[in-house]
Amino acid sequence: MRQSKIPTKGRFFIELLIAFLVTRLPLIQIPFKWLESYFHELSHGLATVLTGGSVSHIQLFPNGAGLCFSQGGWPVIIGFSGYFGAALWGYLLFILATSPRGIRISFALLGAGVLLTITLWGRDLLTILILAVLAGLFLLPLKLSGKAFFNCGLRIMALMIMLNALASPTYLLGIGARGDAAMLASQTWIPAWIWVGMWLLFSGWMLFLSWRRVRDVRVLT
Repeated sequence: MRQSKIPTKGRFFIELLIAFLVTRLPLIQIPFKWLESYFHELSHGLATVLTGGSVSHIQLFPNGAGLCFSQGGWPVIIGFSGYFGAALWGYLLFILATSPRGIRISFALLGAGVLLTITLWGRDLLTILILAVLAGLFLLPLKLSGKAFFNCGLRIMALMIMLNALASPTYLLGIGARGDAAMLASQTWIPAWIWVGMWLLFSGWMLFLSWRRVRDVRVLT
């Protein structure tokens, strides 16, 4: 008998609980906050390039904050893409972790993507060190055996990214004229809280889609 790569409903909630607890544990949560911050800034960078701008570099900080230094592009798309992209990346990782084949390739490509980011947009030593840790999160598991471990580990990472993407925008409501929501409000006259609400709804929807992916799973024989 073999099991589907898609977890059962019970396992999904266990993994979601683990992801939630890890994102709340001091010190242990830090590399996973970097992970959400990385995908956030990467999304800003990709949106900049796709709308005709250029990216100088990205910068990550120990507390999980980050910056993307760029010129040109469409400010509204770029500003919105950060939290939107982080949640979307989390869901895409969840899909990879529940796909029938290629989990090792998925880890390898993700690790290679982080290394490519270091090459293209890593400038300061601290950011390079943080990105190196993130690359290790994806590449080091390849030395271990057992596909079940790979799938479970990547699913939990994906859920942590989505949970952090769900929680992070709420901090913007208390920082006044700073942050993506304030920038979007100045560009569009749409209040910052509406942008925050859209990010929260989208992140919640990504979690719901992850749940839908597992809710009807059956054991395969």
